Amino acid sequence: MMMMMMMMAECRGTVYLTLMLMYPVLLCLPHSARGVHPRMRLSNKELWQLNRTWLFQGHGVSLQPQTMLLDEGHERLYIGAKNGLFSLSLDQVNTHHREIQWASTEPQIEDCLMKGREKPECANYIKVLQQYNHTHLLVCGTGAFNPVCGLVRLGHSGQDKLFALEEDRITSGRGRCPYDPKSPCTSTLSRGELYIGLYTDYWENDGALCRLNTQTYTRTERDDRQQLSGPKFVGSAVIPDNDDRDDDKVYFFFTERAMDADGLNKAVYTRIGRVCANDQGGQRMLVNRWSSFLKTRLICSVAGSSGIDTHFDDLEDIFVLKDKDGKNPTIFGLFSTTSAVFKGYAVCVYNMDDIRAAFNGPFAYRERPEHHWIPYEDRVPYPRPGSCASKVSGGGFHSSKEFPDEVLRFVRSHPVMYRPVLPQYRRPVLLQTEPGRRKLTQIAVDRVQAQDGHYHVLYIGTDDSVVLKAITIYNKDTDTMEEVLLEELQVFKVSAPIREMVISPKRQQLYVGSEVGVAQVRLHQCDRYGSECADCCLARDPYCAWDGFTCSRYYPAGVYAKSRRFRRQDVRHGNAVQLCNGLQIDDEGSQRLVYSVENNSTLLECVPRSLQAKVIWFLHQGGEKHEVESDERVFMISHGLLFLHVKSSDAGVYVCQTVEHGYVNTLLRITLHVLRGERVESAIRGSNDEEAEKPSCSVSSDPPPGPSIGPSIGPSTSPRVLVPSSLPGHHSKQWYKEFLKLIGYGNAQRVAEYCEKMWCVDKKRKKTKKKHASPGGERKRKERGEVNSNRAPRHILDT
Repeated sequence: MMMMMMMMAECRGTVYLTLMLMYPVLLCLPHSARGVHPRMRLSNKELWQLNRTWLFQGHGVSLQPQTMLLDEGHERLYIGAKNGLFSLSLDQVNTHHREIQWASTEPQIEDCLMKGREKPECANYIKVLQQYNHTHLLVCGTGAFNPVCGLVRLGHSGQDKLFALEEDRITSGRGRCPYDPKSPCTSTLSRGELYIGLYTDYWENDGALCRLNTQTYTRTERDDRQQLSGPKFVGSAVIPDNDDRDDDKVYFFFTERAMDADGLNKAVYTRIGRVCANDQGGQRMLVNRWSSFLKTRLICSVAGSSGIDTHFDDLEDIFVLKDKDGKNPTIFGLFSTTSAVFKGYAVCVYNMDDIRAAFNGPFAYRERPEHHWIPYEDRVPYPRPGSCASKVSGGGFHSSKEFPDEVLRFVRSHPVMYRPVLPQYRRPVLLQTEPGRRKLTQIAVDRVQAQDGHYHVLYIGTDDSVVLKAITIYNKDTDTMEEVLLEELQVFKVSAPIREMVISPKRQQLYVGSEVGVAQVRLHQCDRYGSECADCCLARDPYCAWDGFTCSRYYPAGVYAKSRRFRRQDVRHGNAVQLCNGLQIDDEGSQRLVYSVENNSTLLECVPRSLQAKVIWFLHQGGEKHEVESDERVFMISHGLLFLHVKSSDAGVYVCQTVEHGYVNTLLRITLHVLRGERVESAIRGSNDEEAEKPSCSVSSDPPPGPSIGPSIGPSTSPRVLVPSSLPGHHSKQWYKEFLKLIGYGNAQRVAEYCEKMWCVDKKRKKTKKKHASPGGERKRKERGEVNSNRAPRHILDT
């Protein structure tokens, strides 16, 4: 018994310790990180209706895209998928596609199955897809756990119909492509040389950074945990330092596990590794090995007030946003936490100046694996280890094979830099830390010029077919970061993780890949925000501005110059009060009449266009105005104001207003009339007596007397009626006519036609139910014209 009590106390202590360790982590996160809502949310159906998306699903082929490549020259999007490649039109991905089938052979599949693999794994998954030159693609696939590579002929730009695999040039892909389709890899190609990070062996024990060309094969050291320790490869890019091409560097982004003295995994770190593009290895040592490989840590964290940082150590995706000359791109990293208790995501941004400074700083040193890293303070040999054999570096070396052995020996034993790379502003630009939220998987970025500066528009893919469109704004005066989530777009009808995203700034299109297909989505749709100045200004979308008539695409100065003086845009502040003063077309809102029956529930519907706007209700009654507050009978919900039990005293004029960035807008004025139950019941009973002897489906089309108000459909000025189903006489099919007369409804013709279609068919169904079940019943029903598959609900009017 005593032992059990001690075990329970130990268990409680463990839980308490975990919570105590997590408390400062959660406390240090800004409040905005825990609940950022999109301003607009568009479903897949709405995207289709707005003509903003197109979808390619492979025409019956299991697509499962592994990699995507944008070719602006040929105006094509190439998809490396399962057992094939696809060439899609950049204008519309679902038109004029071409396909190459490249499946594994039957002997390859049988051999794969003999090795203990499952049949879905024994296919040819295209993992490497690069532009080899102007006329060819380099393509490598897993080949049923026997990698293969080949060239795909594209022809020149004018030969847009050419898309063929050159089967006589298919070679082994070992060292160029992973064996396992689930294995992470990253590749980039420059000047005919393939730089790739992958696992080179069948069992995935040998993670390596490699370069392949027609003559040499250069890679990291085997089984050297100082260089690579259980890496997960995420991204890579060739980035020049200057105009000397011999000084170009190749950067790899990956995660790895730090090891302790016993060889056990301790923690996950994100790394950025660097090699010289022209590195040939050493002459006597480091033969066919990198003589310039260095790495350092990539930090993405939130500093806590208690001194404990929240680290996002697991790199999910990387995006390199190139500038005009390609020398100083901006690096965007999408990170997640590694904790099993606390799950969150962050986006951090890095400058090339900070990355270069880290690699030019002190080397790291430690005597044993269990010791802390310290800066190396002894003499560093010349030329500096990790530098390239170029004119800029000096020394007169024309190749890395000429480097002294002392330099090669040093770089092999000191591959880690002491200083990490810190993000811009020393913090993430975007955070998502709500528990249970969706996972973030991919990131793509577009640089947009707005009236008040340049903005980075982030497109973030999730595990449930959603793309988040966001911007971030840094306030230098307060040293704070504001996240503005512009749109939430459901790009696929079914929920599926987004695996690839490619952006085309030239065409203003986003291409999204998942296991259900490839979707093309327009980056913006300004008219969706509304036609008034305030609506467009409050959107804070860098793509959009109010042009004097509507919300339209913003163009920099010099483009459509004659309309410049009418443009209104304020992305940084969204100050519609100042920007659109005197330009609001209608500040009274639309009008609506709502009739309800006493003691019934009623919804006064008012849904703002912006999900970030705060809704406030006011009641005008007896010459007085006061704000409506929620209580046990009245609730403010996302769709409007809900009355559980309407009272006669609730009648009056309700005003629905929104407040966003200090701007107050009146959306709707609803006049609520409350009808006494006795009066409605008397009208229904009178209608029942009058219609008792008439055929149940004879519906009069004569409009009742009273003012013409219009049909109760959509956000118009028409009345909306709530009819209780428990009222006496509900079995009659004609009571509604008297009810419409009572409330002065002016379009009974439409309601009569609706009721005749729905009720009469439903009644005939019941009469012929037994006949339908008997032999020949269906034929007899067809002869009498009673077959109708469009069964509809029995309600006439609802809320």
